[in-house]
Amino acid sequence: MIVLGIDPGTAVTGYGVVRARGASGAVLLECGVIRTRASEPLAARLADIYEGVRELIARHQPQTIAVEDVFYARNVRTTVVLGHARGVVLLAGQQAGLRIEEYPPADIKKTVTGSGAATKEQVQYMVTKLLRLKSVPEPADAADGVAAALACVLRADVTRLLEAAR
Repeated sequence: MIVLGIDPGTAVTGYGVVRARGASGAVLLECGVIRTRASEPLAARLADIYEGVRELIARHQPQTIAVEDVFYARNVRTTVVLGHARGVVLLAGQQAGLRIEEYPPADIKKTVTGSGAATKEQVQYMVTKLLRLKSVPEPADAADGVAAALACVLRADVTRLLEAAR
């Protein structure tokens, strides 16, 4: 199973592509960010994010897209604009016929680190260890996208184990 993890944002959208390897864990195929220009109108930035996600889907052919759910910022405008970015990511996944999994940030942190209150540095450390990487995925938004994909893979492994035990 290949999972595309997305940490949506209108300025920087982080992504990570992970392949599940059964009992031997997972392997990172690619990670990075989709950057948009602050000088562009929101609609143009959303189009850039949408096209970037579509390109990733075409290149890696994932079965699932794992998207970080919206967090509620103190600034309502920030929350609403983040929702727009999530919307185009979800649209790209739906149009490609992918299974879509949405996880609150605390659930991703808890799945990857064991604590829903983990810091960005703790998430980066565990992503690096779990995927046996030589260095932390950079920038931090890319590591967050990888964490979303990894959370999906780890949860699928637990679900398979529970079903097998029944």
